[in-house]
Amino acid sequence: MKELIIGQNKDTDKKYILFVENNEILEKYDYFLDNSIEGNIYVGRVQNVLPGLQSAFINIGEKKNAFIHVKDILQKVDITKEVQIETKPINQLIKPGDPIIVEVKKEAVDKKGPRLSTHLSLTSRFIVFMPNANFITISQKIENETEKERLKNIVKKYLPKGTGAIIRTTAEGCLEETIKKDIQKSIERWKKIQLKKVEKYPQKIYDKGGILRKTLVDLVDNKLDKIVLQDKNDLEKIETILDEIGATTKIEIDNQILEKHTLKKQIESLNSNKIWLKSGAFITIDKTEALVAIDVNSGKYIGNKDVEETILSVNLEAAKEISKQIRLRDISGIIIIDFIDMKKDENKQAVINEIKENSKKDRSRVQVEEFTKLNLMEITRKHINSKK
Repeated sequence: MKELIIGQNKDTDKKYILFVENNEILEKYDYFLDNSIEGNIYVGRVQNVLPGLQSAFINIGEKKNAFIHVKDILQKVDITKEVQIETKPINQLIKPGDPIIVEVKKEAVDKKGPRLSTHLSLTSRFIVFMPNANFITISQKIENETEKERLKNIVKKYLPKGTGAIIRTTAEGCLEETIKKDIQKSIERWKKIQLKKVEKYPQKIYDKGGILRKTLVDLVDNKLDKIVLQDKNDLEKIETILDEIGATTKIEIDNQILEKHTLKKQIESLNSNKIWLKSGAFITIDKTEALVAIDVNSGKYIGNKDVEETILSVNLEAAKEISKQIRLRDISGIIIIDFIDMKKDENKQAVINEIKENSKKDRSRVQVEEFTKLNLMEITRKHINSKK
C-alpha cells in the first residue's frame, strides 16, 4: 500500500508531505506555504555583470538578487554527446538593465541567492519539455534499448521544431497516445507563459507549484494507491494539480492519520543523527556546510564469524540503511561515508553494489564513487526539496 500524506503542523505554518509504503515513511518533506521558488520562471533585470567571474546578478523580485553563470546563458547542449559550445565573454551577452527570461534552478541557501538559468524546462508526468533546446535525452533508469528508441521516436514526432525534451522514467511502457497528450499539455503551458503580458520587470511569469506539485507529478505514476489529507482545505488544490497533469488518484480526508501505525514515532526519530541498526550496530549523520559525513560503528554487534566477515555484515546492513536515510532525509550534495575498514577488495565491491542497488529506489539520481585511499566512500545526490 503506497500513500501520499499531506498535512500541516499545528504549531507552525509548515506543511509536510509523507510518502509511505506499508506504513513505513520513505520520504518526508517540510515546506512553508507558497515559499518555494525553484522551477519558477521570471522576467528578471540584469543588476550587475562580473566579467572576471563570467557571471552576473539578476533581480527577479525576490529578497536576494539571483546568480547566473555564462554557461547558463549560452545555448544548452546534450551532455551525453561530445559537443562543445564556444564560450563568449558574459558582457557581450548581457548588460545591466537588460530584461532576461530565467528559471530558478536552485533555491537561495544561507547568504547565497538563487541560482538561475536561461535553459527553461516544464516538467510534466512523462517528459520535461525544454522550449529553447534542440535535442531529446532519456532517463538513465530506462535501460531497455528498444524501449528507449521507441520513446525517442514518439517524442520526436510530437515536439515542435527547435524544442527539446527529457523523457522521464514514468514514460516507460506508456502508450503513444498517452505521451502525445502529455507533450501537448506542456506545449499549451508554454504558449500561455509566452502570452503573459509583462509591463514591467522583474516579474514572475510562471509558478511551478513548489514541492507539492513536484511530488504529485513524480509519484502519481509510482503505483500510488491513495492520497490522504489531514486538512480538507487542501482538497481543491490537490484536485487542481491532478486535473492539470491528467491523473486520477483516490483521495481521503483523515485528520488523525498520524496517530495510526507508527508514523508519529518515525517522524520524531528523524530529529536524531544516530540511527541504530537491527544488529546492534549504528550509523551517525552529521551535516556541515561543505558536506554530509556518515560514520558506521559496530556498536553492540560482535558477530559469530571471523573479523572480516563480521565487518562486511555490519557494512552491508549499514549501506542499506544509509540509502534509506539519504532518501528519507533528502540529503544532498557531497556525502562522505566512513564504513568500517575492510581488507578484501571483493568485500568493498559488495558494499558499493549494495549502495547502488538500494539507490535505484531513490527518485533523485545518486552517483556512487569507489572507495578512496583512506577507505572513504563518496556519494553525490541532488535534493528533491531545497526548502527544509
